[in-house]
Amino acid sequence: KKVPWKTYAWVANRDNPLSSSIGTLKISGNNLVLLGQSNNTVWSTNLTRGNARSQVIAELLPNGNFVIRHSNNKDSSGFLWQSFDFPTDTLLPEMKLGYDLKTRRNRFLTSWKGSDDPSSGNFVYKLDIRRGLPEFILINQFLNQRVETQRSGPWNGMEFSGIPEVQGLNYMVYNYTENSEEIAYSFYMTNQSIYSRLTVSELTLDRLTWIPPSRDWSLFWTLPTDVCDPLYLCGSYSYCDLITSPNCNCIRGFVPKNPQQWDLRDGTQGCVRTTQMSCGRDGFLRLNNMNLPDTKTATVDRTMDVKKCEERCLSDCNCTSFAIADVRNGGLGCVFWTGELVAIRKFAVGGQDLYVRLNAADLDISSGEKRDRTGKIISWSIGVSVMLILSVIVFCFWRRRQKQAKADATPIVGNQVLMNEVVLPRKKRIFSGEDEVENLELPLMEFEAVVTATEHFSDFNKVGKGGFGVVYKGRLVDGQEIAVKRLSEMSAQGTDEFMNEVRLIAKLQHNNLVRLLG
Repeated sequence: KKVPWKTYAWVANRDNPLSSSIGTLKISGNNLVLLGQSNNTVWSTNLTRGNARSQVIAELLPNGNFVIRHSNNKDSSGFLWQSFDFPTDTLLPEMKLGYDLKTRRNRFLTSWKGSDDPSSGNFVYKLDIRRGLPEFILINQFLNQRVETQRSGPWNGMEFSGIPEVQGLNYMVYNYTENSEEIAYSFYMTNQSIYSRLTVSELTLDRLTWIPPSRDWSLFWTLPTDVCDPLYLCGSYSYCDLITSPNCNCIRGFVPKNPQQWDLRDGTQGCVRTTQMSCGRDGFLRLNNMNLPDTKTATVDRTMDVKKCEERCLSDCNCTSFAIADVRNGGLGCVFWTGELVAIRKFAVGGQDLYVRLNAADLDISSGEKRDRTGKIISWSIGVSVMLILSVIVFCFWRRRQKQAKADATPIVGNQVLMNEVVLPRKKRIFSGEDEVENLELPLMEFEAVVTATEHFSDFNKVGKGGFGVVYKGRLVDGQEIAVKRLSEMSAQGTDEFMNEVRLIAKLQHNNLVRLLG
């Protein structure tokens, strides 16, 4: 009611509208009924007539729940009926989405047919408990065809692995319950002046938040948002990654099933193993920041020690991968897959670790290979290795002395520079080649000092990501805030391009361009 534009959170008779603007809402017995112009019943709560031991009232609660209750019983467990059990397109705080196992009712969201038509649309967001591990699925039911377009991934104790909810917010918490009475998701606002809602529309699932003094809703996140969001874009044993080209990638140890289609950037047929599992000498490849595979072929043991997940999977010749069921407090429980791995994607941040089972031949160095290799080492190879290492050390020492001599020949400019416990007595020049000296006077900084300033390149200090890699925020010992750009080994750019950017920023002076410190 505080937002200027009306926000419709629930519609009783969405699929049976009044024929005119004339209608009557009344209590009849224990039921709430909506009557049309000719007193015909348009909508009803359809409750069986109970014991009329006290007066029945209908009440709209402050949280948006429209309830029928006895006048002398305000406890939620005593509600005769509540709108929260029959969502339309919107999930409000304190509402539950999912299965009530006692009443066998599945509470799900259904989109409006149009922006001004609240009748049931084509898109449904509901909990699928037929999977080995329950997941929420966004389904397109156009022309009676059931097409899954988005999946939440399984709950990992903190979030669904495929939904970009932000953890650590001081005004909203998420809750997932799975017991003998219900399997349900809900969220709560800890700051009552802030409001949020989850809404399914035609094509998208949106999280909207209203924070005063704003006069409108802000889009917090939406799904799908990018090319990796559609399900099955990349087939079995492959995953989608936004930062790679093409976006579909075979898991290591797998090759495209149809190389011709793969070369045309069609990854829907997926990948196949280069070496079949041996059910004896297999190992595991860890993939991080993943939305876990579709759980249709998954099983879960929520009480198992995570240290035994690998052992349990290896003991089953059909087990293809595993992940930790609950990532909180060091982890608890295991999720196992016994079929093909499908609908996987990699996130830049977030997601979860997935352990994919591979034949030892497809791993870099299996434990068996290490033992075999150790047994074959002979004395002359040790001698050659030692000589090679000594030669490299001597060469590096000589090279460093040469560069130091050149740097010492550079005249001193300016005063000492204190940078995070590193005192640089002179401004050294950056060398772009072995003999080429750039005309840039910039202080050099010890790598350890950068590590300290960024708290070991903590994910909490990430402020952005570009073509070269990640940018981190940091703080020097004198309190000055800095930004640190780190060239990623996964970057498509090279050292020369990186240094070109350094030269450019060093030479440019502008109010809107940060000053290069070193």
